[in-house]
Amino acid sequence: MHFKNSEPLILENAPPQWFTDAISSPFQQRTLTVTGCPINYLVWGEPEKPPLVLVHGGAAHAMWWSVLAPQLSRHYCVIAPDLSGHGDSGRRDTYPVQAWADEVIAVSDDAANGRPPVLVGHSMGGLVSIAAAAIYGDRLAGAIIVDAPVRKQDPESDAGKGGRTFRAPKTYPDLQTAMAHFRLIPEQPCEHGFILDHIALHSLRRTEHGWTWKFDPSVFLRASPRSPRDYLADVRCRVALMRGEFSAIVPPETGEYMYELLNRNSPLVEIPQAHHHLMLDQPLAFIAALRALLADWEHSVPRRRPDTP
Repeated sequence: MHFKNSEPLILENAPPQWFTDAISSPFQQRTLTVTGCPINYLVWGEPEKPPLVLVHGGAAHAMWWSVLAPQLSRHYCVIAPDLSGHGDSGRRDTYPVQAWADEVIAVSDDAANGRPPVLVGHSMGGLVSIAAAAIYGDRLAGAIIVDAPVRKQDPESDAGKGGRTFRAPKTYPDLQTAMAHFRLIPEQPCEHGFILDHIALHSLRRTEHGWTWKFDPSVFLRASPRSPRDYLADVRCRVALMRGEFSAIVPPETGEYMYELLNRNSPLVEIPQAHHHLMLDQPLAFIAALRALLADWEHSVPRRRPDTP
C-alpha cells in the first residue's frame, strides 16, 4: 500500500518547494523477517526500474533518505531499510556488521526480485555497505560509500561506546520538547533546519511515559571479527567514495587511504561546503553527484582490479 506520514509535521523552519514536494511523495512501507527479526523498509518508484538501496548511519533510520529518495525515483526503484535496532525495525541481542549486511541484501532481494542493486551507505551504513560489497559483491551492481571512515571508527559508534551519547535515551513529556533535543552526531552546523525537523519527527516513538528515540543503544556495542579495512580490501564490485569537504570524520588523508586500499580503482568525490552529514548540508549537490556516478556506471565497464585474474 502507499503510505504517507499521518502525523502533522511540526516544522519551525520554512522549507523550499523541492523539500515540500519530496516529503509529500508517496512511498510504500513493508516488513520482511530476516533471521527472526522484522525489518521495516520503504520503497519509492516503480519495481521494474534498477534498484538503489540507501543505507542509513548509526542511530538514524530510513526516513533520513525521504528528502532525497523522490529525487532519484524517476530512474530507480529506491529502497531504504531500517537496519535492526533502528527506526521501526525489530531489535536483536547483538548487532554484528555482517548481520546488517545480510539484512540489506535480503531487503533488496525482496523489493527488487533479486536484481543486483547499487548500495549507497552513509557513515555506519557505509561500513555496512563495504561489508556487503565484500561478502555479496557478485550480487551487487556497485556500492557508493558516503563519508564512512575506514581506519577510524564511525562517529556514532565512537560516541556510543564512549558513553558520551546514546547510552540511556531520555523520555520527554511531549513531541515538541523531544524534537528540540535532536542533535547530529558528530555535532556540526547545518543550515537546513527544516530537514533536521523532519528527521527528528521520525526519530521518535511514543510510549506510555512520553516520547523517546527509536534506536536501540546496544547497536553501538557491536563487535566484528573483521575490520572495515579488511572488508574494503576484499570488495567484489565497483565502488565509489564520497566525502564532505569539511568532514572531520573522513579527512582528505583518510579518503586517500581508502582510495589506495581500492588500488586507486574507484572515484573519490568531494561534496563542497559539506560536513559529515553531507546529504543534509548540501542535499542537491549530493543528489547531482550521485546521479552523475550512477549515470556513468550505467554506460561504462568497470576497470579490472590489478589483483584479480
